[in-house]
Amino acid sequence: MTYSGAVLAGGKSRRFGQDKARFLWRGKALLEWSLEALSGASERFVVANQPYPEFAVRVYADRIPGGDSLSGLHSALSYAQNDWVAVAACDLPFLTPEYWDFLGGRAGAYQAVAGVGPQGFPEPLAALYHRALLPEVEARLIRRELKLQAVLRSARTLYIPWSELELRFGPHLYTNLNTPGDLGR
Repeated sequence: MTYSGAVLAGGKSRRFGQDKARFLWRGKALLEWSLEALSGASERFVVANQPYPEFAVRVYADRIPGGDSLSGLHSALSYAQNDWVAVAACDLPFLTPEYWDFLGGRAGAYQAVAGVGPQGFPEPLAALYHRALLPEVEARLIRRELKLQAVLRSARTLYIPWSELELRFGPHLYTNLNTPGDLGR
């Protein structure tokens, strides 16, 4: 499957206390981990509201700002050159190219493919979305219905169970780094 890769790095990193995308973890910036995981994409870009020239990747601002991660998803679907878009948060360093290939191989006639995390909830910031969802995402932004989970619920979404993901990719797959204290995980 051919897909675009979009890293969402537009958050304010309030709990983290500094720009998470640039934070070095295990020798690399968190944004670099996400970009490497998307190395199988035919194009990669970042959706953020600040430049990241040190990463030599296109950076796009939110087309409709103020909608948190839903603004990022809307922008990713808007700017992507392919029908499928792999959307990753910048603070998920355990995603891999194999993860995205696995999701892509399951996409079929669905509009989204999302894994279910160990707590039983879908992971919308490590999911594949079809560009056909763009009108609905934009309508939700305009109505200020900003929950990404609602997009997944209303779309034809394939949910991959955690048991399958953990077996294939390990227990840390969806470990995100929200505070400096998370770095010990």
